[in-house]
Amino acid sequence: MLKVFKALLALLFPLILTALALVWYLNSYLNKPLPLAESTEVFVLPPGTAYSSMVTLLAERGWISKPYVLKIYGRLHPQAADIKAGEYRFEEGMTVAESLAMMRLGDVVRHQLTLVEGWTLAQLLRYLETQDLLEKQELSQNADLWAQLNITEPMAQEPEGLFFPDTYDYYRGDKVSLILTRAYQRMQRVLADEWEARADNLPYANPYEALIMASIIEKETGVAYERAEIAGVFVRRLQTGMRLQTDPTVIYGLGDSYQGNLRGSHLRDDSNTYNTYRQNGLPPSPIALAGREAIYAALHPADGDAVFFVAKGDGTHYFSATLKEHEAAVKRYQVQKRRADYRSAPPLPEK
Repeated sequence: MLKVFKALLALLFPLILTALALVWYLNSYLNKPLPLAESTEVFVLPPGTAYSSMVTLLAERGWISKPYVLKIYGRLHPQAADIKAGEYRFEEGMTVAESLAMMRLGDVVRHQLTLVEGWTLAQLLRYLETQDLLEKQELSQNADLWAQLNITEPMAQEPEGLFFPDTYDYYRGDKVSLILTRAYQRMQRVLADEWEARADNLPYANPYEALIMASIIEKETGVAYERAEIAGVFVRRLQTGMRLQTDPTVIYGLGDSYQGNLRGSHLRDDSNTYNTYRQNGLPPSPIALAGREAIYAALHPADGDAVFFVAKGDGTHYFSATLKEHEAAVKRYQVQKRRADYRSAPPLPEK
């Protein structure tokens, strides 16, 4: 029996040594740092890429010198070969094992983009089209957009203003429609929360009308402390039957025909359904993306007696309770002291 055991040991010993040597070699290889050319390198693993093809891609980048070693490792450890497609960021000093773990866990790079308050839907779509890492789509600017986003019961027929301005994470290859869907859902949540906590006796029939007002406030001022005052003026106008008479709605209604100079003929145009100098009540839809602060202001207008305001030329406004006081303010700020750098609101950040 002892002789048989010794014979078996003599046969198995080289195999055991070989196996131990292989394990040691694999571990040693896996713990080598990737020879990156830069301190940070991006590696994109296309969808459907098999483990063996991934190893080949790493070898082509010069990051591994012996691809057959990793292929053997993948056969010995099938769970390690369960990799996920996406964009990966490899850092200086990262080992082969750490890169494999990253791809197995799907620890892909997250990017960010910001949708800005005051943008129209057209501006929003143009911005998303410039994001090279998103999958491009031809999306509509009218009611057809809802079908493209698979939204069956939208808040309103027209999509203008129904996407919440915020910073959103995304991954390389995500569709533009995914960003829009998330922004729409976020707007639903924010608007519902703010509507639930609204002040009493507001002249809105529903949250959508409050959003329309918020979009006007967003375009009228970028000064935080003025939002509630602007809201107070417009709410009092609605409550007393006055027209809103706000330039941003007229400009929105003019669309591409607006060339930067709002004329008297524009204010007298009855055909412009967004002309709040000629139309009663709120315009048909929001005119821009409204942030939470503007929505809050629309639902919590400041008390007071002001029903007029005029831009002072520095981004702020002068508020008046009477037409006489308002006309004097117009003369002072719009006629006598017209600034060379005059603007009715702070400029939007460029994107």
